[in-house]
Amino acid sequence: MKEGSSPVDEVSSSADEKDGAVDEVSSSADEKRMPVKGLGEIHPDVARVLFTEEDIRARILSLGAQISADYAGEEILLVAVLRGAVLFIADIARAIDVSVELDFMAVSSYGFSAKSSGVVRILKDLDDPIEDRNVLVVEDILDTGLTLKYLLKNLASRHPRSLEVVTLLQKQVEQKVPISCKYVGFEVPDEFVVGYGLDYAEKYRNLPYVGVLKPEVYG
Repeated sequence: MKEGSSPVDEVSSSADEKDGAVDEVSSSADEKRMPVKGLGEIHPDVARVLFTEEDIRARILSLGAQISADYAGEEILLVAVLRGAVLFIADIARAIDVSVELDFMAVSSYGFSAKSSGVVRILKDLDDPIEDRNVLVVEDILDTGLTLKYLLKNLASRHPRSLEVVTLLQKQVEQKVPISCKYVGFEVPDEFVVGYGLDYAEKYRNLPYVGVLKPEVYG
């Protein structure tokens, strides 16, 4: 005990030092996560947000209304491409007024790379036949078109009544193969985007917004 000080004074001083240390840690954490109006905290690996949760919700409602009008009186089989389109298919299905059923496929052409390899493997096929059914493929993002072209060719060989595509995002790049995508949510720049189902090495899928991943993360 310091001369002229009481046990209470020393406890108080120690507590103040601890509070100061906590403040420093808190300040450091705040620097890593930047608050943005309407978004809360942005992931430190995200350079900037392209579309907020509210933007996505509004656009999906609009797409759902358009799809409902185009398929009035019909039934639709929504086929989601796992895993990126899981969140999108859940929301777009609820935005469509006509009868819908869901099925899923899993394909791989990225692995842990930032670019599509063009080599496509089917990891999970559909559970039910699609002959004479209205099939709407639900994609998270359309970029080179290589993966989707393979998928559409595969599905067309099963003789559906109709076969169309709805994609949340379409990248502003020259497609290596032409793809006719009837329903597009947003166009995005030629950058690596994550969030709302989209990932890099299986991370960032749970972000409620779509944002640009910092190049140093995947470079």
